[in-house]
Amino acid sequence: MADVVLGVGTGVFIITLIWILTLALTIILSRATGPTKLGIIPVVLLALIITLVLVFFPRAAEVPAPQRAAQIVDMFFIGRYVLLSLVSLVFLAALFMLLPLHFLEPIYAKPLRTH
Repeated sequence: MADVVLGVGTGVFIITLIWILTLALTIILSRATGPTKLGIIPVVLLALIITLVLVFFPRAAEVPAPQRAAQIVDMFFIGRYVLLSLVSLVFLAALFMLLPLHFLEPIYAKPLRTH
């Protein structure tokens, strides 16, 4: 089953669309006068034939064929760990370069009051 919306497939939507169009055409043709009004019969028969063909000759089986589970392979495994180790080294180097600036920040003495 390829596309399923609300638990039904595409064929159900196609059949529904066909019958909605048939209903609209029959309403339009019922307002007509003369022999045009008899156009309702072929429209309904055509919709019935299309519906029967779609129901009795489906394109796919009702039960989908069993599918193998997709196997996910990480092709960039080694490169990812090399990048991780490189970023970790840069982080540690930056941390150890910034720590002395943080801890050894000069604290200037305030002048004493002399009075």
